[in-house]
Amino acid sequence: MITAIVFVKADVARIPEVAEQIAALEGVSEVYSVTGQIDLIALVRVREHEEVASVVADSLNKVAGVLETETHIAFRTYSRHDLESAFSLGLD
Repeated sequence: MITAIVFVKADVARIPEVAEQIAALEGVSEVYSVTGQIDLIALVRVREHEEVASVVADSLNKVAGVLETETHIAFRTYSRHDLESAFSLGLD
């Protein structure tokens, strides 16, 4: 699985609508509204590198209200949540 983290600058007046449209795209697992110099962070999870281009360049960048994107490909995942799930016995 390939994970891409996409920083999105959006039209401030349209952030909620832009976030919802991005979240609805196939390959996008989550969208966060954040503080700072960017407005949204989208997590793209796909099987092939070519699919990252398809999701970001062909779909996400074309959402009305998206002004600019910056994409980062993850090399490895370090997550306590993932480790706990992997070793869980399902005894909640």
